[in-house]
Amino acid sequence: MPGSTRIIPLGGLGEVGKNTTVFEADGEAIVIDAGLAFPRDEHLGVDLILPDFTYLTNLDKPIRAVLLTHGHEDHVGSLPYLLRQARVQEVWATRLTLGLIKSKLDEHGLLRSTELKEADPDGEPIQLGPFRAEFIRVAHSIPDAVAIVLETPGGRIVHTGDYKMDHTPVDGLRTDVGRLAEVGNRGVDLLLGDSTNAERPGVTGSERLVGEAFRQLIPPREGRILVASFASNVHRMQQAIDVAVDVGRKVCVVGRSMRKNINIARNLGYIEVPDDVLIQPKELDDYGRGDVLILCTGSQGEPLSALVRIAYNDHPAIKVEAGDTVIISAKPVPGNELKVHDAINELARSGAEVLHQEVAPVHVSGHGNAEELRLMLGLVRPKSVMPVHGEFRMLAAHARLAIESGVPENRIVLAENGSVVELDESGAYLTGKVDSGVTFVDGLGVGDVQDVALRDRRHLSEDGVLIVVATLTGQNGSVAGQPELIARGFAEPGEPLLEEMREEAQRVLDGLIKDNVTEIKLLQEHLHDGLGQLIYDRTGRRPMILPVVVEV
Repeated sequence: MPGSTRIIPLGGLGEVGKNTTVFEADGEAIVIDAGLAFPRDEHLGVDLILPDFTYLTNLDKPIRAVLLTHGHEDHVGSLPYLLRQARVQEVWATRLTLGLIKSKLDEHGLLRSTELKEADPDGEPIQLGPFRAEFIRVAHSIPDAVAIVLETPGGRIVHTGDYKMDHTPVDGLRTDVGRLAEVGNRGVDLLLGDSTNAERPGVTGSERLVGEAFRQLIPPREGRILVASFASNVHRMQQAIDVAVDVGRKVCVVGRSMRKNINIARNLGYIEVPDDVLIQPKELDDYGRGDVLILCTGSQGEPLSALVRIAYNDHPAIKVEAGDTVIISAKPVPGNELKVHDAINELARSGAEVLHQEVAPVHVSGHGNAEELRLMLGLVRPKSVMPVHGEFRMLAAHARLAIESGVPENRIVLAENGSVVELDESGAYLTGKVDSGVTFVDGLGVGDVQDVALRDRRHLSEDGVLIVVATLTGQNGSVAGQPELIARGFAEPGEPLLEEMREEAQRVLDGLIKDNVTEIKLLQEHLHDGLGQLIYDRTGRRPMILPVVVEV
């Protein structure tokens, strides 16, 4: 009798980032990807956003395996936190991805916590309990990206990972359309497809176009050249290094994550750069401004990144000036646009020429556009389609492409994080939901910042805080002197308003004492309500009010 498989996305649907999907059958579970997301402006003080792994920590058995499609943070960034919270038997990843996660797990002190295994896109399928997995090479903006084919009791599933149909990739390793077509010939019951660029018509440009742009832009320039990109974009860095070598410039790598990734990629043979070409930041002043190219992090306007510190003249080793050129070879992730624009403005203020994708062909996406998604649908010919990886509008656009490609509308599954999708011989359909919130990383704390804490931070940032301190005498409960007020962050109140608030606090306290109300909690509540109403009537603001009642 045919079985069934449950698919549960814990992240990556209705959002960009934290891609994590659970597959369950016969009491066993595997997970494809364990990603994170970066905070937006409303996540005050938060460093990282993870999926909520509670569902996985509550499983009866350990997770059979975590399979990783590629090494980007939105697909592997939460792996250390998952390994810390849930029991995982083994992790499978391709060679470069494995190198990147080994470094990450080493930083977290977790390198020996689970078995790490190398996945070979040209090798034999692997058996993981009731699941059989094979890896198919795809082109993306990081080497060694793969799609994953799962043979499950409920049917054959293809998870595309992130991909594009680049016919001239820098490393010559194209998306393996022959293997995808062969899997399509076997019959695919469900396709989980990357939806990031589903709204964009046409085809994404080849990564080689960026290298050609570098060859046009870099040689004629005489000042320092800075190239900012994602630290994981190995091909982008290789192309910039190749041009630097050709024109006789030394290369300086700035930014902890970029230095680390280049070292890993060099050791594994994914980047080639002569030893005498690389220099340290402290050596920059030994060379003329036209003799160096600087590779740096900060393409997303991250506050402490190398490029942003350089833009605000806060970097200990690097300054830009008139005649220098900054190439931002990345597209801002949704939500980062303002930070990137601010950095560009500061760089321009310093006299540098800033080239970005709006004014020069210095970036191409790593995700396929609509025509490439159509090609994937045509190769795989799935019976059912579940769009993944993207905001809901992207998922909906992917669903329309699937319908145009001949997939019946009732075979399209538009799920969201926490949806339970059942796959069996009758098709794929939604059957329920599990808890699938988010976990905030704030400094060293994981999960200790809750929504209520963020709400308080937002409240403080918008309307400020008022602290009122009232002192009661222990003998008879009378008020000892006038209440003290400390106001911070809301339109600094003038003396008349401060005095009026002080009088209101005194009036509230006197009235309560007269009625023999001496319980501190009640006194605090009445002070909060009385002062809150007065401040709103006078200013239209609602600062956070913290009443403190002290007995002496």
